[in-house]
Amino acid sequence: MGEAQLLPQKNQLLINAVIFIYGDAANDAIAKFIAADIAHFWNDASGMVTIKNQTFDVRFNMEGIWARSLTPEMIHENTNPSNNYFRIEEYASGNISFVDGLNSNTGYFKLENLLNNSTTAAHEFGHTLGLDHPDELDIRGRGTPGIMYPRGTWVDPDFQYYSNVAPGEDGGTLNPFTRKVLQQDVDDLKLHKLSFNKNGFAVLGGFSSIWHNKHLQ
Repeated sequence: MGEAQLLPQKNQLLINAVIFIYGDAANDAIAKFIAADIAHFWNDASGMVTIKNQTFDVRFNMEGIWARSLTPEMIHENTNPSNNYFRIEEYASGNISFVDGLNSNTGYFKLENLLNNSTTAAHEFGHTLGLDHPDELDIRGRGTPGIMYPRGTWVDPDFQYYSNVAPGEDGGTLNPFTRKVLQQDVDDLKLHKLSFNKNGFAVLGGFSSIWHNKHLQ
């Protein structure tokens, strides 16, 4: 979830979001890393949008905070559309990271999924802004996979875990490290349809406001 802000004088549309993290694997370094990682992938697209005949550069302004004293009530009562809350743990049920649906501001991340430019944080943040997985999951011949393609997608050999493996076999599907945010992903946000107030602000995504307890093995 985020708050969109139009800056007509600078020809910019900012997506402002704060990532609050909690849990046993949370710390200041991880908070800053997640925010920087999301900003890196989404800003690397150099996305653009046209609103009322003016073209804007779309930029993602992310901040990461380790919320040491976070309580369930603080999440439930939050009304700031910039705020997102994710529990970070070394273990997650199902061995996956997730957010609480499309247009959400909460979720649960497995620490290992976030490291080494995995694109997981950027992918999950896309879900919080309303983006779903594409319907067609065989994109061979189309080059670089967009950020919202899930694991298991059939891709060109260069984007598989192992390029010499037949499509669909073990190691023959999308390596999430190869995903990138493309202009199409920015288009899919439908920023031109947002209802901006007189001060140039609009809400992108929605409040799920769920506190997550730690998963136990």
